[in-house]
Order: sequence, then C-alpha cells, then structure tokens
Amino acid sequence: MAKAQKVALSAEEKAVIKRKRKAQIFKDRWVYLLLLPGFLYFIIFKIVPMWGILIAFKDYFPTTQFWGAGLTKNWIGFDNFIQFFTDSSFLQLLRNTLIISLMNIIFFFPLPIILALLLNEMKVQWYKKAVQTLVYVPHFVSMVVIASITFMLVKEPSSSAQSGGALYEIVKTLTGKEMHALGGGWAIYWVLLIQNIWKETGWGTIIFLAALAGVDVEQYEAAIVDGANRWQQLIYITIPAIMGTVVTMFVLRMGSVLDTGFEQIILMQNTLNRTNSETFDTYVYQYGRVEGNYGYTTAVSLFKSIVSLICIQTANRLAKAVGQAGLF
Repeated sequence: MAKAQKVALSAEEKAVIKRKRKAQIFKDRWVYLLLLPGFLYFIIFKIVPMWGILIAFKDYFPTTQFWGAGLTKNWIGFDNFIQFFTDSSFLQLLRNTLIISLMNIIFFFPLPIILALLLNEMKVQWYKKAVQTLVYVPHFVSMVVIASITFMLVKEPSSSAQSGGALYEIVKTLTGKEMHALGGGWAIYWVLLIQNIWKETGWGTIIFLAALAGVDVEQYEAAIVDGANRWQQLIYITIPAIMGTVVTMFVLRMGSVLDTGFEQIILMQNTLNRTNSETFDTYVYQYGRVEGNYGYTTAVSLFKSIVSLICIQTANRLAKAVGQAGLF
C-alpha cells in the first residue's frame, strides 16, 4: 500500500514538474521565438546538408539521382579516400595547410590579446576610441582590395613597367637585393600572414576588450593599496581574468586548423608560388567546382572535418587538464 502510494506521489510530482515546465516555456515564449530563426538556420543549412557526406563514398555526378534508388548507385566505398591519401600532392597540401595555420596561431593569435591589453591601459577615452576605430576599419576592407594593394606594393618590374612596387623598390634600395614576395619559397607564407595581421588584429580585440570590461575594479584598487605597480596588476589580475576567454578562443581556433582562407589564397596564388600556396581549400575548389569531381572533393572535406573535430576535442581536454573550464 505504502509502495503504491509512493509511486502515485512520484507520478503526481512528475505531473507538477511537467506543468511548471510548460508554464515557464509559455512565459518565455517570446525568447524562444527570437531563437527560432537561428535554430532553423542551423537545421536547414547545417544539419540537413550532412546527408551530402554520402557523396564521399560514391562516384557521384550532378545528374545522378541522390535519393531513393540512387542512394546506393555508383557506391565505391572508401576509394575516394584511398585515392586522396595516396595522391602525390597529399603531403604537399598537408604541409602547406599546416604551415599557414600554425604561423597564424603562433604569430597572429596572440596579437589581438596584446592589442586589447594595450587599449585597456589607455586612460584618455577619446584617444582610445579613435584608435579602436582605426584598427577595426581593415576588417571591413574586401580581400580583393587587400590583394590588389599587396600586388601594387610588392610587384616586380616587367617589360611594360621599368620599376616595381613601392615596397619592392624600398627593399632593393636599402639591401641591394630583389624581393620576390609573390614568387616561390617561404615568401608567400609571410605575405599571407601579414595580410591577416593587418586585416583582422583590430577586429579580434573586440571579444577580449569585452572580457576586460568585466574585470572587477575593486581588485585593482586592492592591488594599488598593497603597492602593486601597473605591470604587476597586468600579470596577476588582468591576464588571469581573461584567461578563460583566451582558452575558449584558442580551442575554437584549433577547430579550424585546416581552414586557411580560400578567398585570400586563391587571390594571391600564381604559377610561381602554387607549390607553396596550394592548400586543401584551393584543392577542393579546383577538383570540385572547376573539374566537377564532387565525390572526391567531398571526401577531402570530410577528412578536414574529422581532423578539425579531433583537434578541438584534444585542445578542449588539454584546457581542462591545465585547470581551465574549456569549451564544453
């Protein structure tokens, strides 16, 4: 009898909890309505297209029926992956992609943090806002414009032009050597890196400035009372306060370690630097969009996604191992 009563009470409690949950959802209905467009966006453009992964295991042509009887038609299993991993250009693509990505992580990733710390130390508000505006502007400049400016600065003399770009002439005058910035070798890596630094460093400071704005002012006041100077306040208060944000951004960055920016590279690529500038993104464009080999390039993209998933999971575990909250 007591056991039956206990079960009945548990069922009643569940019903009460269910009613409270429905009432809370109804109360916050407008908030859920605001979330609906974003939710539908991810369902329509992110979840549903994942069925396209099946193309990686098929010898697919645009005229081939995808659903129904066409679902298993031209099924070739892992042949596309085997072809990709045994291709002579695989190691070259992997090397170029990792070099560009690692250079961005080592040299570019810390710069928005450093710039945000410097901006945070400015006490004259009008000057601080003016500097912020100036460093944000390059983000809104088209990569096509940046590529054109880069070409005009570093171009070499040709039969139609006796002199090269301004930067080319300056380097030649000072060093007596010609600068082949858009030629082969490592030069193209540094050109891509400098473009990223100029274009995105200022924009990247936004999230770190927001984190800095949330630091408790009383901590600084207590540190001043204890005799801490500005450098000690930076080391022991400011940096630890934003370390969670830094780790989160680093984990997210590791999730796109094989994404090197298609538009930037395709604009800067030429026959001289193709050996060093060809990455997975440009390779997929060439074989997918230009040559129509959709199954093969889907396999390449799936490989990128798997590597990115492994990288983000590893980075997240490392973040937790050193005492940070991580991303999830």
